[in-house]
Amino acid sequence: QATRYEPSSWRMSDVPKSVQEAVLVQSSEMPADAVSVRGYDFNQGVDYAALLASYARVGYQATNFGLAVEEIRRMINWRLSDVPVAEDEDEDLKSPEARAKVKCTIFLGYTSNLISSGIRESIRFLVQHKMVDCIVTTAGGIEEDLIKCLAPTYVGDFALPGQQLRQRGMNRIGNLLVPNANYCKFEDWVMPILDAMLHEQQAEGKTWTPSTVIDRLGKEIGNEDSVLYWAHKNGIPVFCPALTDGSLGDMIYFHTFKNPGLVIDIVQDIRRINTMAVRARQTGVIVLGGGVIKHHICNANLMRNGANFAVFVNTGQEFDGSDAGARPDEAVSWGKIRMDAKPVKVYADATIVFPLLVAETFAKVPRP
Repeated sequence: QATRYEPSSWRMSDVPKSVQEAVLVQSSEMPADAVSVRGYDFNQGVDYAALLASYARVGYQATNFGLAVEEIRRMINWRLSDVPVAEDEDEDLKSPEARAKVKCTIFLGYTSNLISSGIRESIRFLVQHKMVDCIVTTAGGIEEDLIKCLAPTYVGDFALPGQQLRQRGMNRIGNLLVPNANYCKFEDWVMPILDAMLHEQQAEGKTWTPSTVIDRLGKEIGNEDSVLYWAHKNGIPVFCPALTDGSLGDMIYFHTFKNPGLVIDIVQDIRRINTMAVRARQTGVIVLGGGVIKHHICNANLMRNGANFAVFVNTGQEFDGSDAGARPDEAVSWGKIRMDAKPVKVYADATIVFPLLVAETFAKVPRP
């Protein structure tokens, strides 16, 4: 026979008061502008623009992505005309028309692995259309761009055994493969250029810096697939404080045996990038990855008491004190990001996130 249960006569007053106070803490009212969590509804069909727009309300790194979109839009849209005319303003910058032409100076930094990957094409798009004003990268970010104009990089697998790859003359970058033959082609291409640079130094008194070396290489490659080609064509400086830390450094080393004497001056470049930051009316920082590229850009902005806008994309964590892992708030403490800025860090693989950021920001800017 089934047991019949009577309706419960349970009351909250039956629960000890100390338990009520511990568990049922009274909520305060949410602010009127509080955003509720809600994801994309695929019953609406597949609308990629709406899907990306929905990320801001999803939570976690999707929300950070949405905040990064807003921050990049702010740096793109800023104009000097947005701020009142100062009493000591230059005469040629007092008219609304002149002020509307002064934009935020955008610094873009990325590590070499991103040029090895297909993110190169997203970066090339920005440089081709003059959407950034200054680039900082590593030696690999220089040479891999050039090498890809000479021979392709291939998709491989993270699990390919290193010993077997070494025996086959294949170099692995994550799950990408670069044949040794590519670097041989690079050597054949770059050595005559180094010879010419040395001749100009000796015969004409030419002073080379990392950024002028890179500009020359971009000119010589003459390939529209190249980031450096467009940087040269559009007059966008590319800085590489660790220029010798890669295959290009190997080639410079080999060159010292064949034709010694080439000098590359890093002092002029630190003055050049710092001066760019100091003279900018507003600055925005977009950094993909960490290490030297992140610090070099942030430190240049220290010279102007910090960047006005900043977006970091990397997977670094701050528990070990690394520069890559540092949140933007640490840069605020150093004066590298302004105290009133709204910087964003997206903890994610840039190969997934950056094309989407470009799609939601720069790619929507009208182009001539």
